[in-house]
Formats: sequence, structure tokens, C-alpha cells
Amino acid sequence: MPLPLAFIWSEFAQQVTGGLAAGAIYASLALALVLIYQTTNVVNFAQGEMATFTTYIAWTMMKHGVSYWPAFVLTLLIAFGGGVAVERVLIRPVEHRPEIVIVILTIGMLITINGLTGWIWGAEVKAFDSPFPNRSLVLGNVSISIQDIGTFGVCLGTVAVLWLFFRFTTLGLAMRSVAFNPDASRLMGVRVGWMLALGWGLAAALGSVAGMMAAPTVFLDPDMMLVVLIYAFAAAVLGGIDSPVGAVVGGLLLGVVINLLGSYVSFVGQELRLPTALAVLLLVLVIRPTGLFGRVVVQRV
Repeated sequence: MPLPLAFIWSEFAQQVTGGLAAGAIYASLALALVLIYQTTNVVNFAQGEMATFTTYIAWTMMKHGVSYWPAFVLTLLIAFGGGVAVERVLIRPVEHRPEIVIVILTIGMLITINGLTGWIWGAEVKAFDSPFPNRSLVLGNVSISIQDIGTFGVCLGTVAVLWLFFRFTTLGLAMRSVAFNPDASRLMGVRVGWMLALGWGLAAALGSVAGMMAAPTVFLDPDMMLVVLIYAFAAAVLGGIDSPVGAVVGGLLLGVVINLLGSYVSFVGQELRLPTALAVLLLVLVIRPTGLFGRVVVQRV
């Protein structure tokens, strides 16, 4: 007996909503990766571990009686300060060295932060409270999780605020100019070093948003963001590693596609979602190596 059309539509809408919520988390972390890549031309492999560390800080504050949203804002400030400190103390001394040096440095940061997180808080899995009620909102025949709606809204709201900052503020325009042409920006009087530090700070804050939104569903442990970082990297490359817009679109698209494939393609299921995401990424790169929104650079010989 065929399933009713209303049931099929309801199930599809739920999967799309869940995919958008997961994709918004990927988009936040992918945008953080793009912000770093635009200024250093390397991927910060420690981005996920930095997000995990700050999420543990938020968990600690909440365990000591701080309610969720004040802890959320304080964690963003701490993450921003930590990102600035990382750039000034670790990245700046090697910024003119070959790119492989910075890559190795970020891998070293990944290992160090992961070990430090386990040493401070332990390796056992912890529950992380959600700010959203554990129930669903029924719209017609479609039941949508309020957790998914809230996650999507917070992540995309953060990205929107960041877009407004880069688009309409003097500081944001200065950071964009540094990402596009640091030498010309320096000649125009822009303090390039501090703009790079602010970029690292904003990337760390975006990562902490992704971590705090992911923790209620994936639970909190030192390796929490490892798989999320792989998805985010896939989203960044899918959209175009040099395109902030592409990072957001790539994250949302990847979240929805993987959720739908996991639900409607029997052999994918939960276990093969990550390999499937990488297969989709490979297919896109074969067709369009620069990603969906990446720029094609032409050099004259």
C-alpha cells in the first residue's frame, strides 16, 4: 500500500530542515576556514579543536550557574581573544615562511589543543544543554524540530551579522582589502598585522558558535568537532575555498544533500554519510575545480 502524499511531504520537509540545521553548523565552520585561508593561503587544521576548547569553556560556565545565553556571549568574546592571541603569538612570527610551515604549525596546534582539552576536562562524553526546547513545531502536516530551527537561526544569524560587518563598517572594509591585497592595503595606511589578527579572532568566534550549536546533538568530548571539521572543509571546497558566500552555500547544500541521501538511499545510511560527502565533493571538483563560487585565476606567462 503506497504511503500517503502528506506523510511523504512531511518526512521530506523534516529531512530538509534537519539538513539545513546541520548545514548551518558546517557553514559557520567553513566560513571560519575561508577567513583564515584568504589571509594565509593555508587551512587552519586546528579550527575544530579551537571550537571544541571554547565549547568546554561554555560548558564549565554553565555548570557554575551561568545561564546559556550569557555563557554563549562570554564564550564568543573568549574565543575572539584567543584567536587574536594565536595569530599574534604563533602565526605572526612565521607568516613570511613557506606555507607548509604554517600548515605544520596548525597541525601541531590541533594535537596540542586536543590533548590539553582531554587533560583539563577528561575524555568522557558530557551532555551539553540546549537553549531550545526539545519539542517540535507543527506547520500543517509538517513537524519541525525547534532545536533544528534554533540552530539554523543562530548560525545563519551570526553569519549575517558578520556579512553586515564586512559590508558596511570601515573596519570590515579594511579587513576585506587586506584579504584581497595586503601589500596595497599597507601602502594605504591599513595596519595589516592587526587586520590579520582580527580575522583569526572572528574565525575563532565563528568556530565557537558551531561548537556550541553542535554540542547538544553530538555531545561533548575532545574529538567532538573532528568529523564536523571534515564536513566544513568539504563545504568550503565545494563552495570555493576563497569565497565566503560559497562557504555558506556549500555548508547548507552539503547538509541537505547528505541528510536526504542518508534517509532515502538505503546503502548510505548513517555509516556512509561522510564518505558520501567526500564523493559528492570529488564529483563537483572534477566538474568545477574551483568550487561553485570560486574564482578562476588566470596568470600570464
